[in-house]
Amino acid sequence: MTFDLFDDLPSAPQAPEWLEPGAVVLRGFALEQAAALLEAVDAITAQAPFRHLITPGGKRMSVAMTNCGPLGWISDRSGYRYGPVDPDTGERWPAMPPIFQQLARDAAEAAGYPGFAPDACLINRYAPGTRLSLHQDRDEGHYAHPIVSVSLGIPAMFLWGGAERADKARRVPLLHGDVVVWGGPARLRFHGVLPLPAAQHPLTGACRINLTFRKAG
Repeated sequence: MTFDLFDDLPSAPQAPEWLEPGAVVLRGFALEQAAALLEAVDAITAQAPFRHLITPGGKRMSVAMTNCGPLGWISDRSGYRYGPVDPDTGERWPAMPPIFQQLARDAAEAAGYPGFAPDACLINRYAPGTRLSLHQDRDEGHYAHPIVSVSLGIPAMFLWGGAERADKARRVPLLHGDVVVWGGPARLRFHGVLPLPAAQHPLTGACRINLTFRKAG
């Protein structure tokens, strides 16, 4: 996969691109706020730095992560869970910036999920070569609320799977400013990210930042 695979994709807001009932790509939805979103990420990571979490099986995750909001997603030898405190600092996770909350609400509403009020934002930093294997977002414990995923920086190839891990996954290219929202009948679909291509973006350099908003409490 190379950067030029994405060159013919739109770089401005477009009509919603439905993956299936309940799941949609909002192309360019976050473009206008992108610089401000990344400034907010810098402020968050000054308090809660990126780190490579350990899976319950003892493997180091290739994607660097941190959180903001009342709850943060945690992985270690004890399992996957949400908690209010950053285990690395002993402090509460940084507050979720208003610009994050507004974007998540607006994107969810545009996808047909009004009133979304996330209490957790997982921030992922992908370097070239890193990937995210197919998985479901199940740790929230209830599935009435959608997932809102914001792509910033260099492009990625998103994998949109089915109800089972073995189901064939569709490849969905994502660019800077694209937002994917899924919920309802699509809430527990498997999804992931192929290894990130080598590329540069003027706002993020050689990395991709992903914001994933969830209602966990």
